[in-house]
Amino acid sequence: MEPIHVVGGGLAGSEAAWQIASRDVPVVLHEMRPVRTTAAHKTEGLAELVCSNSFRSDDPSTNAVGLLHEEMRRLGSLVMRSADANQVPAGGALAVDRDAFSGAVTAALEAHPLIEICREEIDGLPPDDWDNVIVATGPLTSAAMAEAVRNVTGAKALAFFDAIAPIVYRSSVDMSVAWAQSRYDKAGPGGSGADYLNCPLDRAQYDAFVDALLAAEKVSFHEWEASTPYFDGCLPIEVMAERGRDTLRYGPMKPVGLTDPHRPEQRPHAIIQLRQDNRLGTLFNMVGFQTKLKHAEQVRLFRTIPGLERAEFARLGGMHRNTFLDSPHLLDPALRLRAMPRLRFAGQITGCEGYVESAAVGLLAGRFAAAERRGEPVLPPPPTTAHGALLGHITGGHVVTTIDAGPRSFQPMNVNFGLFPPLTRSVVKLPDGGRLRGTAKTLARKQALSARALADLDAWRGAAGHNP
Repeated sequence: MEPIHVVGGGLAGSEAAWQIASRDVPVVLHEMRPVRTTAAHKTEGLAELVCSNSFRSDDPSTNAVGLLHEEMRRLGSLVMRSADANQVPAGGALAVDRDAFSGAVTAALEAHPLIEICREEIDGLPPDDWDNVIVATGPLTSAAMAEAVRNVTGAKALAFFDAIAPIVYRSSVDMSVAWAQSRYDKAGPGGSGADYLNCPLDRAQYDAFVDALLAAEKVSFHEWEASTPYFDGCLPIEVMAERGRDTLRYGPMKPVGLTDPHRPEQRPHAIIQLRQDNRLGTLFNMVGFQTKLKHAEQVRLFRTIPGLERAEFARLGGMHRNTFLDSPHLLDPALRLRAMPRLRFAGQITGCEGYVESAAVGLLAGRFAAAERRGEPVLPPPPTTAHGALLGHITGGHVVTTIDAGPRSFQPMNVNFGLFPPLTRSVVKLPDGGRLRGTAKTLARKQALSARALADLDAWRGAAGHNP
């Protein structure tokens, strides 16, 4: 049997390769590192996490990304298996030791007898004799590959900026000021309910911080970057501050669900949280503090934060340019490029956003490609599942405009319950005839959507070719 080629060894490409090989189809995984490096990657490991170490909420009953976790586990995901085996405390979230996680994925792929890993760059369209290809080159797709796709489709790929938050050495945090607590004391996988370090600011400190942030020196844009929009789900803190004085304290610095044990009588005006970044607990990242500030400015400014006056940084924040396709116009429901169906795309280049979402789209692309190679039906997941909802967004679940009709509405999206078809039965009525309202109603709706999704997923994976 001829192999399927997967271009890119990130989360999506690694998951795609695993899914293909798990269906007894040979696969060649092409990864350009270390032959060619990127501005964001630091190692040559497969599935390297370049931004946060968090896979976000692991709650499968009331959170869409937690539901996606559970679906991926049921579908035999290598990414989720490796994440579960290398988790670190993070409240209600699933966070991982990034090096151990990448090492686990790399070792599994290297050990599989049907997977060949080639360390080389594919610097344009794959060769014509590769009849079944998954392009999972991610948000850092090379200019040559992006240009090749544009030449085939006649459309331009869109671009946005993604940012990296700083990482602080735990030993340099002043715990006479900071304290350990998760919001609402929520304990998640491997957590204790005290998994974040919290640095409080009163109103005067917050105002001074915002003033200094707005005045701080930023890294200047290259000419070709100037008109590239940010993705709203990952705005730099200085851009958030420019949108309004209280934007940060209603965003990553919101002071809710936390009590300062050093000053229990005083509610902080704002709080900066740090989340554990490695298994040893020696590194913590500044949650939501992605930035384009110059490195010296970051050190100066972040050391004005109470508890971080003597902070030592293992990594400072940065920013890189991301590229994604106008997928609803360019890709079919099986993630194939309409203009060249031998190419299938996966991961962030398709316009999904987030580690888990990228891996999930890689999982689907791998299953679709393997089914095609084996001569089996390519069965998309039901739209009621998290996988199906994400696929629907990528391949058409939004307001569509023609390619030449000016600004396009398609933007990167995390999985969320707004992408799911509505329930056919109401969940607002109680057995005694009363009605649910407010938070209780919202919670019941999410639980019903999740229960429906998992039931429909189990039925789908029971179809031919979809058992793990």
